Amino acid sequence: MAQQEDVFKKIVAHAKEYGFVFQSSEIYDGLAAVYDYGQNGVELKNNIKRYWWDAMTLLHENIVGIDSAIFMHPTIWKASGHVDAFNDPLIDNRDSKKRYRADVLIEDQIAKYEDKINKEVAKAAKRFGESFDEAMFRQTNPRVLEHQAKRDALHQRYSDAMNANDLAELKQIIVDEGIVCPISGTKNWTDVRQFNLMFKTEMGSTADGSMTVYLRPETAQGIFVNYLNVQKTGRMRLPFGIAQIGKAFRNEIVARQFIFRMREFEQMEMQFFVRPGEELKWFKQWKEWRLKWHKALGLGDQKYRYHDHEKLAHYANAATDIEFLMPFGFKEVEGIHSRTNFDLSQHEKFSGKNIKYFDPELNESYVPYVIETSIGVDRMFLSVLCSSYEEQALENGEKRVVLHLPEALAPVKCAVMPLVRKDGLPDKAREIVNELKFDFATHYDEKDSIGKRYRRQDAIGTPFCITVDHQTLDDNTVTLRERDSMEQTRVNVADLHKLIHDRVSLTSLLRKLG
Repeated sequence: MAQQEDVFKKIVAHAKEYGFVFQSSEIYDGLAAVYDYGQNGVELKNNIKRYWWDAMTLLHENIVGIDSAIFMHPTIWKASGHVDAFNDPLIDNRDSKKRYRADVLIEDQIAKYEDKINKEVAKAAKRFGESFDEAMFRQTNPRVLEHQAKRDALHQRYSDAMNANDLAELKQIIVDEGIVCPISGTKNWTDVRQFNLMFKTEMGSTADGSMTVYLRPETAQGIFVNYLNVQKTGRMRLPFGIAQIGKAFRNEIVARQFIFRMREFEQMEMQFFVRPGEELKWFKQWKEWRLKWHKALGLGDQKYRYHDHEKLAHYANAATDIEFLMPFGFKEVEGIHSRTNFDLSQHEKFSGKNIKYFDPELNESYVPYVIETSIGVDRMFLSVLCSSYEEQALENGEKRVVLHLPEALAPVKCAVMPLVRKDGLPDKAREIVNELKFDFATHYDEKDSIGKRYRRQDAIGTPFCITVDHQTLDDNTVTLRERDSMEQTRVNVADLHKLIHDRVSLTSLLRKLG
């Protein structure tokens, strides 16, 4: 695990050094858990969003997009349950004066038992070599069984407390497990209490006339309150979906692991409206389709898994996360939820407006049920970055850091480089750039040796480098170097566009999804 943490630190440093992610307000010592995307980061992020958006709206004729406002009428958040129930259980350590999420402290403790089991397994695997039977060892080794029993008992107790919203029991678990504050090292804890995660602000010009509004903690409600507008103006028939990409804000107390958990983040959400009674069929289909979307990127099928929720939100009748293997373990990148008709029914009740859908086939009106797919852009960005980063030892004793980004997502698709800065080579290179730049993000680079220039492009994940040399002026061919294999082939300038397009266009990704 420590080795993985070192890799993660290198990825964070790499993200800054190569213009992917910067700490927000860095010259003022930063703002905790808020980040800015640099010149390469914004391109990668935009490409991820475009892949999601096109997969939703181009490949499904019954899904359309909207862009709703961040500020909404405050009663919306009352209706959705966020004012009363959007809370985290918090606990303070009296000695360090630091505040923690009680659930995170307990989940970390569960992970410690899992680490102890994995260490026993790793030691035994080393000792027995190829003859090692891991499954048998896990079932029979006394130390493993002891750790497993403690882990399972804690997990059950924690799960019961969370489902019952039993704050006193959460504190008791922390006391019984002897969990200490990471900073002070003491067990001097306060009681656990609830803390609302929504940011508030005032709207209006005078102290008397202002009203409290919230920065939205999710983008879904903007879809729900507009669903009938979209349905009527688009003459949509059930089932149909509404997609949206937008910012959301949560006052996270425990914001950590770089851009994994932030206070200002971006979501890609799609709400799919269906007939009551058909929701679980659609839930299963969307679960499968969303995993297929992730796997099409080629980051490694074994890095994904489903995690079914033990504690369902008050509005859901089924919920599954798609988890991705980050350097700090399997973590949620996307949630698929069957939200029933909770949200729409609540908005009907609180607004006093009829927002039922008239079904012409059944000749009746009803409140639709909803399947939600919700993915964090920033978490998706992090999963792509982490799985693409590699430090390679080359045959000549050199090292290179390369980002094996999915080619369609790479911020720069190709870099054009004159071998030397004379003899008309820069002019020819510029000519090629001017031909390719309309379709691909294309860099021109003439500084340093050709080897250093290749390394720079490897580090930002550029799939192709095009080198213009003296032979180019004779026969109009260039050297095309591929990022991952470092293979170099001689190709005609006239063939460059098609060769690159076939590999880097989003269409090639979307075709995998059909």
